[in-house]
Amino acid sequence: MRCPDAAAAEQMIALIDEVRKDGDSIGGVCELVAVGVRPGLGEPVFDKLKADLAKALLSLPAVMAFEYGAGFAVATARGSANNDAFVRHPRRQGRHRNQPPRRHARRHQQRRAGRLPRRLKPTSSLPRPQRTVTRTGEPTEIVTAAGTTRACCRASCRWARRMVALVLADHWLRRRAQCGTFPE
Repeated sequence: MRCPDAAAAEQMIALIDEVRKDGDSIGGVCELVAVGVRPGLGEPVFDKLKADLAKALLSLPAVMAFEYGAGFAVATARGSANNDAFVRHPRRQGRHRNQPPRRHARRHQQRRAGRLPRRLKPTSSLPRPQRTVTRTGEPTEIVTAAGTTRACCRASCRWARRMVALVLADHWLRRRAQCGTFPE
């Protein structure tokens, strides 16, 4: 498992082994963090960066949900708790005198840091009997070979890293073509 917490990784491995012995599967959460991403990527309306990231990540097998930044937690937050008010920089001397406004509380720091959790469904191919129907609609059972995946998070993280890299590279190239370079 590619988990930064060794104790949690051991628990994950134990759970996957337990599920495998039961002939079942589990879903999971895979979180990516994109670091060093320059502000200014994406379009203001169509082709937003988060929309293209969602499209890329939701196109992967088993991905059923995608969060961007604070994600699902904003649905239960009040506007006053979720808002990042803009404030002026205090007057400074020299080259910092005309700084653009900045966010006061930085509540959306996670969004700018590129936190991208995804929820993955359990695989439906199981080595235990499952009800289904034939092509003619007759009830029957199906059993899948025992070599199928019991938890797809590990493989999905590899795919997701590549998809995020492609989307970021695409948006970086668009920005470069439109504006020449990023402001310092």
